[in-house]
Amino acid sequence: MTTTTTTTTDAASAMTTDMATRTETGTETEAGTGTDTGTSTDPAAERLRRWRLVLGADSAAGAGGGFAALSGADGAMDSALEALYGGRGDPGAQGPGSREGGLGGSAPRVARWLGDIRTYFPASVVQVMQRDAIDRLGLAALLLEPEMLEAVEADVHLVGTLLSLHKAMPETTKETARAVVRKVVEDLEKRLATRTRATLTGALDRSARVTRPRHRDIDWDRTIRANLKNYLPEYRTVVPERLIGYGRAARSVKKDVILCIDQSGSMAASVVYASVFGAVLASMRSLDTRLVVFDTSVVDLTDQLSDPVDVLFGTQLGGGTDINRALAYCQSRITRPAETVVVLISDLYEGGIRDGMLKRVAAMKAAGVRFVTLLALSDEGAPAYDREHAAALAALGAPAFACTPDLFPEVMAAALEKRPLPVPGTAARPAAAPSP
Repeated sequence: MTTTTTTTTDAASAMTTDMATRTETGTETEAGTGTDTGTSTDPAAERLRRWRLVLGADSAAGAGGGFAALSGADGAMDSALEALYGGRGDPGAQGPGSREGGLGGSAPRVARWLGDIRTYFPASVVQVMQRDAIDRLGLAALLLEPEMLEAVEADVHLVGTLLSLHKAMPETTKETARAVVRKVVEDLEKRLATRTRATLTGALDRSARVTRPRHRDIDWDRTIRANLKNYLPEYRTVVPERLIGYGRAARSVKKDVILCIDQSGSMAASVVYASVFGAVLASMRSLDTRLVVFDTSVVDLTDQLSDPVDVLFGTQLGGGTDINRALAYCQSRITRPAETVVVLISDLYEGGIRDGMLKRVAAMKAAGVRFVTLLALSDEGAPAYDREHAAALAALGAPAFACTPDLFPEVMAAALEKRPLPVPGTAARPAAAPSP
């Protein structure tokens, strides 16, 4: 799995900003104890203190004595940062005074460090520091120990790391790893499921709206709004010239959705989110959802969609990429092209037959399939992707863009209703055309 390394300044700046906010509101206490940290109310001294925490211990010697010694909670926070980052921004630097971060190979020492950062830093900073520890200090192997997994702050990135390691996990660790993954998945479902179901149900209902509904199928809210011009004040009622309702098809499968997910290492966060969304879509009776993951081979995980944790442990992050083969499989499963939405989630670095991939997309679109390409489904910024392939798909009428999980329901709703996809603006990040 590819992990983006965040600098020490990012973590320390986020931490000191959080502390500064609490100081300004008069709530600064030593985390976990409720005792005052002794933070100075003098703005100049507070600025020096914050810079000292950001720059590290070596900065005190080069500041002409301008930095005061740290103690208490500040000293503990500085020690936790020093253990991870050491030379502050250049762990490989050589020369006098240069140091590298180090937690050693000792599991107890790492466990204590994990406890310290959870005590002294907000959860968002803890997650950044954990990712940096795994990337900078090679601590991934320690995640194979149950006591380590119990101590970490779980997030989507940690789930991606665990999925890349789960084939190497001893049996004693697998249940703990599943528990960590399940916690993250359940949190994501709580955050995303309700809005997804509401948005897509509305889109499906609108696509099935009829103007001569049976009485029990009348949408009274829309009917009243459509007939307000016919309001009769003397009778205090609306005369409905036009009834709006939903067809009986609302209780049957109306759309087919195929999620085709690239499980290469760089797509880890997207795999996690897509698996959660796949389970949510599968729970909707009016959708027939299929979930396919691929690298150089293709695996259909549709029968595991009832539990997204099973889906995630059915993936194998890493390896090559054969989009053409994956699309060939998806194409073979399409029975109602005009009622089908195919969502390809991939960075488009094709290791298979490029022309074959494009021909399959063109053929599906010609048959009436709505084809959506997401370069990433994650909270991260602009992803790395193959710009040439993105431009070729855009030329076929299938623009490639990155999308955040919170906005994925809007993209799916537009696809189901056959409206233009919300590529411009804040709803999605469009892929740039290749440089000339």
